[in-house]
Formats: sequence, structure tokens, C-alpha cells
Amino acid sequence: MELIDQHTKAIMEGCKERARDAGLRFEDETLEYIVTNRDLLELSPKLMIPNLYDYWVHDVDVLKEKGKYELYPGNPYETVINTRPAISYYNDNNPDWLNVMIFYHVLAHIDLFQNNIFFRHTWDYDFNGQALSDKRVIARLRSEKGRWVDYVIEFSRGIDNLVGFHRALAHADDGERFAPPGKLDYYFDIFLQQRTPFKINHYLAEVERYNQCLRDNPSNADDVFFAPIDVEHPEFQALFQKYAENGPERHLDPLEYVMEHSHFLKREENRWMRTVAQVVRQTSLFFQPQIRTKILHEGWASYWHEKLFMRDDRIRGHEVEYARVNAGVTALPRVGLNPYALGMRLFQHIEEMAAKGKRSFAYQRLQDAGERASFDGRRGTGLDFLFDVRTHYCDFMFIHQFIDQEFVDRHRLFVAGKRLNRQRMSWEYYVASRDADRYREMIIDSLFHPPHVTVDTGRSENGRLYLVHHFEGKPLVRDYIANTLLGIEYLWGRPVCLETSELVPIDSKEDGPAAAAGRSQLPEAPRTPAAEWRRVRYTMEARSLSREILDAEDAPS
Repeated sequence: MELIDQHTKAIMEGCKERARDAGLRFEDETLEYIVTNRDLLELSPKLMIPNLYDYWVHDVDVLKEKGKYELYPGNPYETVINTRPAISYYNDNNPDWLNVMIFYHVLAHIDLFQNNIFFRHTWDYDFNGQALSDKRVIARLRSEKGRWVDYVIEFSRGIDNLVGFHRALAHADDGERFAPPGKLDYYFDIFLQQRTPFKINHYLAEVERYNQCLRDNPSNADDVFFAPIDVEHPEFQALFQKYAENGPERHLDPLEYVMEHSHFLKREENRWMRTVAQVVRQTSLFFQPQIRTKILHEGWASYWHEKLFMRDDRIRGHEVEYARVNAGVTALPRVGLNPYALGMRLFQHIEEMAAKGKRSFAYQRLQDAGERASFDGRRGTGLDFLFDVRTHYCDFMFIHQFIDQEFVDRHRLFVAGKRLNRQRMSWEYYVASRDADRYREMIIDSLFHPPHVTVDTGRSENGRLYLVHHFEGKPLVRDYIANTLLGIEYLWGRPVCLETSELVPIDSKEDGPAAAAGRSQLPEAPRTPAAEWRRVRYTMEARSLSREILDAEDAPS
């Protein structure tokens, strides 16, 4: 692995100038390395950070990738990481024209890294330098503690997807916490949503009541608005004063809570484990936004490499080769998900919608398909709106807001079903739906969404740790529960409970004699047993896992 030569660096600098002229914004300093396919195989399992801490799973992944490469050799064109300065890697056999296309792709990635608000907690430090420091700490501890370091890494990584990413993001504004809200903001943002039973109708009614107070009493609208609140909720003033003085309550994620409150980790001989767990947690926090913006990221980069390279004079003579490479990257599959293809087409769709004024209420209220197709309220190029999406959106917001029926129809997208063809004894795919809501739901279901698990301090009694999974329609994978709780029990040093929701079969009643007498003697088709969602509690104690179904009165409301 070595830095690119001066000839290739000059190409990159030329691409930077053209990208900035088009509106992309990024820091001047970047590092570009030339690597072989073999180098990429060894770097990829470590998330392309060459000095990330070593871990035994990385070696397993390298062997797995090498075996895969022997069967299906591929040519990865580039990869880029969010460091200061940004580091990117390029295959050693890329021709100049291909590097031009790839450089535009990489610069768009860097633009999103350095401008999207979901990455703002990564802007104030160099993760590459931090990773090197962490690697040295892990290496020193491994020389002293041996394989126990890898055990602690394994146990910490078992829950490193539960880190408080959004809380870290909220406190990353120039390294300072946000200022406490005013009385009105506290009432709507915190009190109504957290301190009272939340009802959307009541919330909207309160918003309308405040607007009415503004219209009727513009000079003292706040006093008039809060007068009945002080009577209905006498505790409001005290809660607001406490919040203004002390700030919001600190909610620790499970890994952070274990690190701060585990008596086992506070022992002198075990304090090194907290250091290892902290390295795992900080690394997870750094990479959280990347997995939450995969479609947005690849779509933005693909949109710009196509837009910029098509107008670049260095494409001349290589149009056919470019078309072949670009199609391989951005082709829209009939079944499956290609984030490059979907994201790029969504950005193109958004640009066209914004340019024709179709983001307006006048367009949205149209019901006639012909009128919607011919609508054209020209409002510029639509690029300003694209840059706003780049700055403020993640994958969920991107998909949820912009995949509509017009987009699905335009690209002939559909939700695929799968069924068994009994004549051929093979699986076949079919078009299950072309509805935009169904397609949007399918894409959202494929996005990264870790389970919401918190520590219930009220029920963490007698030294045990009580974890609560806030059920959101998807159960936990039972195969992973035992090993995950085993690791948490080791770090906690005492029993650990996990409360979650699972489908529990409903006990069927026996048929009476009359029903049995009238039953047909023909064999019946197997019936799916009835089941219902119930709260269950897993307990890991002394490395032994037990499970119990909770009664309604035992489960929290």
C-alpha cells in the first residue's frame, strides 16, 4: 500500500476544482492510497481503518473473504473512510479515465461525511489517530492479559449496537450541550410527551390553543396560555425549574450503564476491562451514521459521479467503457436492493420534482393523474433542495418522504413474492404489489434498526441488572439471547434479566364428546397453532439461562 503518484494526484486535484464549482463542499486535505485486491481483502473486515484495534474475528473474516475471492474474483474500485484528512483507497490497475469517475464518486462521499448532520459528532476529532491510540492500548493489554482481552471485546460487541447514538448526536454541537429550552419548548417537547400520557389529539389541541392565544392576546400570549396549565398540572412549574437548573436526565445506554455501575468492573484488577469496553463503544458510535445513511450515501455519490463525469472532457473515447462500468454499479435489479441504484434514482427524482415545483402544496393536492403528469411550475434547477436533503436526512427519512407512487411507477418497481412451484419443485418469484406504500415499507424493513433496549433502574434490585426491550413489532432473535446475556452477566458480575415480547402459543381447549362424535373421520390439514404476544423474562444467573412468561400484572404498562 502506497500513496498515489503525482500524475494521479493532479487528476484528483482537478476533480476537486470541478466538484467545488458544482457546489460540493469538503476540506482541501485528502489522502489517496494505491492498494491491491489482496490489500482490500485484509482491510475490509476492519472497516478500512488500517490501524483499528486487532480482533480475532477480523482474522476469520479475512480468511472467509480470501476464500470467496478465489471462487468469485472481483475488482473493488475504491473505498473511502471518514477521517481527518479523509482517506481513500484505489485499486492499482485502474486506468486514468476510471480514476476520474471514481474520484468524483469519492469526493461526493466526503462531501456527505463533512456536511450531513448525522455525522457531526465525528467532525471534531481524527478517528484515524484515535484508532491508532486504541490499537496500542489493546495490544499492551493483550500482552498482559492474554485472551481475556478478546473475551471482553466479544462481550462488549454483543451490545455495541445499543449505544446511544442520537443522544451523542444531540450533544455534538461544537462540543457543547444544547442550551436548555424555554418554558414553552419544555411544555411541548418534554412535559406533554414524557410527563403525561401522550395523546396526539390533546397535543394538537394544545398547539391550536396556543395559536389562538397568540391571535387574541399577542402581548401576553404565554401568560394566558399557561394559566390553566398551572391549575391542571401544579407540578409543572417545579419540574420546569428543576430541568432549567440541572438539565435533562441522563439516560445511559446498556453498555455505558454497565461501564459506570458495574461493581465487578470497578475492582482494581478489572478496571482495564472498562478501557476495552470504552474503545468498543466509541468505535460503534463513530460508525453508527454510516450504516444509517447507506442508501443516501451511495445514491449521492453515484448521482454526482454520473453528473460530473458526463460533462468532463476526459470521458471522450471511453463512453462505452464508462457505460459498462456505470451500469454494473447503478443497475436497478428486479429483485433485491442496490443502494447505489435506488439512491441515485431517488436523487434524480427529487431534483426533477423540485425543479418543476412539484414539492409545492398546489401539486400535492392534485388528484388527476394527467394533471400531475403535465404539471410544470418551474423553480430553478432543484439543486438547492438536493443539498438540503444531503445535509438533513438519513436513510429512513430519505425513503419515507420521497418514495411515492410516481417514483414507483416511473421505474416499474414492485414488491416481490416467493412461492413454491410444486410441478417443477422450485421457488419462483412473482409481482406481489406495485403499491408505493408496500414498496416503501419493504425498503424501510431492510434498513438498520437496532432494538430499543434500556436499563430499568427501578427494577434493578439486589444487584441484578434489569433490561427492558421496548417492543416495536419485531421480536429479538432468540438464538442470540443466551450468548449476549452471558457476556453482559460477565461484565456486570451479577445476574441479568431481560424483558421482551414473544409469540406464545395459546392453550387450545379439548373438544367435548358431542364435537368428537360429529367430527369427520377424514384426516385434517395441519393447522397453525394460535398464538399471542406476551411479555417474557429471561434471566442469566451463574451462566444458566431461564425463561418465564409474565402475567399481565407483572409486565409494565
